[in-house]
Amino acid sequence: MRRSFKDSKLMRPSPFSILLAALVLTAVVCAQSNSPAPKQASGAPDTPIAGPQSSNPSKPGTLDQTPASGTAKAASSPETKEKEDAKDAKEPTTAEEPQQPKTVILDSSATSSGVLATDGHDPILDSPPLPDGKTTLVGGVVRDVDHVRNRMTVAVFGGGRWKVGFDERTHIFRNGAETTQLAIKKGERIYVDTMLDKSRHEVFARNIRVGVSAIPADADGQIVDVDPKRQTLLLRDQIGASPVHFSVNSETRIIHGTRAASLSDVTPGSLVHVQFSPDRPNQGLAREITIVAAPGSTFTFVGKLTFLDMHRGLLALQNVLDDKNYEIHFNPARTDLKDDLAVGTEVRIVAVFDGPKYTAQTIVLTKPAE
Repeated sequence: MRRSFKDSKLMRPSPFSILLAALVLTAVVCAQSNSPAPKQASGAPDTPIAGPQSSNPSKPGTLDQTPASGTAKAASSPETKEKEDAKDAKEPTTAEEPQQPKTVILDSSATSSGVLATDGHDPILDSPPLPDGKTTLVGGVVRDVDHVRNRMTVAVFGGGRWKVGFDERTHIFRNGAETTQLAIKKGERIYVDTMLDKSRHEVFARNIRVGVSAIPADADGQIVDVDPKRQTLLLRDQIGASPVHFSVNSETRIIHGTRAASLSDVTPGSLVHVQFSPDRPNQGLAREITIVAAPGSTFTFVGKLTFLDMHRGLLALQNVLDDKNYEIHFNPARTDLKDDLAVGTEVRIVAVFDGPKYTAQTIVLTKPAE
């Protein structure tokens, strides 16, 4: 196929394109000859990292394992290696060492050369000493008890409620045997040796006696009222100003003189002697009732006069039969011995008890006063 002159003219390169290609080629060759040394990857440290060095020198034809900073690092000499090892030993390690247990003495005054210098009390492990001061015996009934906080509320005989604290220093007894605080229950009758704990600002129990039966008590007086339905008595005591209530049950023993009696024999105005168990203030359970004198009873008294009032018609006699002193009323106008009566005179008197008082029926002189 024959080309035309026109086509051969279009395929011939122009001088301008040849010049441009030469310039580009020259620029590429210059850039390659003047390129800088290769840099490390981003994030790598500029200084070498200390690490274990191989004891064997690099062999020909193998790569050096030591890090380089831009250029190849020469093999270290023995002196340089020893310096680097000493430097690495002086540098502190970044890893935290585990903490070792330590013994700390909080109160240095309590010990001396490892031995307690006090009376043997450990301020940390031992209980605090008992409070100083006197103890007071208190009896009552437990109304509330808290075994967690070691507190109890006691309704004290005689009135009032006390909050009492206790702990491992407290000695708790039941029927004479020592027990634990679990023996303290609501409704129990207890007797407590109390002390004032100033450090805690409370009443502290040194000893607690649980379940102790009430100590029997005695009362002498005159019966004011009797309630057979409720089986109760009201007694005007010779000592106390307020009357005392007593309850009677099937186990109560009633005696009149030398014979057994019943509650119907106890009448208002009778003089009685009562043995009872205190239950609460001014109240108790009568165990034994002895009728000393019932209204209308006649009594004989023998003894020495200890008091005499002729104007009022009143005398006092120390009775030798029971070694008690009795007040006896008499009528001076009807007494023939009014001139012979004096303090110290020994007499025999027959009197009638009419309820409020003894009234003399006859007075016989047995021995004049000295």
